[in-house]
Amino acid sequence: MASTDVILLPYQQRWVADKSRFKIGLWSRQTGKSFAASLEAVLDCLEHRGQLWIFLSRGERQSLELAEKAKRHCEAIRAVAELHQEQFDVATKQYVIQFPNGSRIISLPANPDTARGYSGSVLLDEFGFHQDSREIWGAIYPTITRNERYRIRVISTPNGQSGKFWELWQGGPGDVWSRHRVDIYDAVKEGLAIDPEVLRQGIRDPLKWQQEYLLEFVEENTAWLPYDLLATCESELARTDGELEREGELYLGMDIGRQRDLSVIWVIEQVGDVLWTRRVIWLERTPFSAQREVLYGLLPQVRRAAIDATGLGMQLAEEARQRFGSKVEPVLFTNACKEDLAITLRRRFEDRRIRVPPHERIRESLHAVRRITTSAGNFRFDAERDDAGHADEFWAAALAVHAAARPSGPIAFERVGGPRLERGAW
Repeated sequence: MASTDVILLPYQQRWVADKSRFKIGLWSRQTGKSFAASLEAVLDCLEHRGQLWIFLSRGERQSLELAEKAKRHCEAIRAVAELHQEQFDVATKQYVIQFPNGSRIISLPANPDTARGYSGSVLLDEFGFHQDSREIWGAIYPTITRNERYRIRVISTPNGQSGKFWELWQGGPGDVWSRHRVDIYDAVKEGLAIDPEVLRQGIRDPLKWQQEYLLEFVEENTAWLPYDLLATCESELARTDGELEREGELYLGMDIGRQRDLSVIWVIEQVGDVLWTRRVIWLERTPFSAQREVLYGLLPQVRRAAIDATGLGMQLAEEARQRFGSKVEPVLFTNACKEDLAITLRRRFEDRRIRVPPHERIRESLHAVRRITTSAGNFRFDAERDDAGHADEFWAAALAVHAAARPSGPIAFERVGGPRLERGAW
């Protein structure tokens, strides 16, 4: 049979060539994992008479798609055989491929019942997304018991820090698994012809980018700005006080305290393409007249300011705009607005284009905000209220970054359309 090297990228070739009995793959979306895994099964069926492969996918649609990939491999092999004047005929039905030597591939939607009753090799496709993954695993694993030639293949992108795929990938004492890991940058380095930066900009969701493309097992309710990300942007040259001597333009964000919360003013300076923290002012239990005095003392020095105009902040923000004109942007904290602010702030950290002081109170506030999934499937960004406030420094910093990024004028946000969709390809 013809070599597969010409149709596979190096990481796909390594997968097909690895004959380990237990093999698990953690691959980025749309890098060809199902293509390579189904090809391995087809080649194994051709090599061994009477072989059986069971493909289990998370649903009927995914099961049909995986079967279709295997059928395309068979069509390619038939074309090669005809070139060499050889006979190669397979019988294909919707879920079954029957080979001339008696081997078969059966594609099924995964549930504990369909997984029982077979003896053969197994491919679990996108196993991180199977419902009842532990029950499916318990039902399908005995399938390989009777013959050491039977193999088990598990492939997926991550889906949080739970489920059987997460457990299998973590390994442990006596681990028998051969592991293959391919993130989006690995795939591009080995020949996948895409631009990762275009994908990253398009997805507009740092957590999804981490999980779907960088292969991090992200929990939806983990910190939006993890400690290790914050550490990359902490600098002793960033500061919370001192004179506002500057090389570049200054921008200001202010989160207005409500009830027990602080008011926080955050001033940044743009030097090149990096935003440096130059002043952080905490106003705790401070009358609004005194807050206004502090704010008005800073506004003449900045190019633009974004001020929280939610609730009690509305009056202060509107008065500041009336006095200082379009350089002041009142910002109403809707869920959509907070999502936009949080995503923009995180991108600054990911791109290493912001510097914050190595200050414990600031670090904990920036770390406190979580992205929470609501029962309706929407996202909101929030933090638990504690003695230090309600992540007031996070929102003040986000407003300052927003002021540096947006044209002047009042802003409002309204979500339109449905949830974001990932790209589809091989």
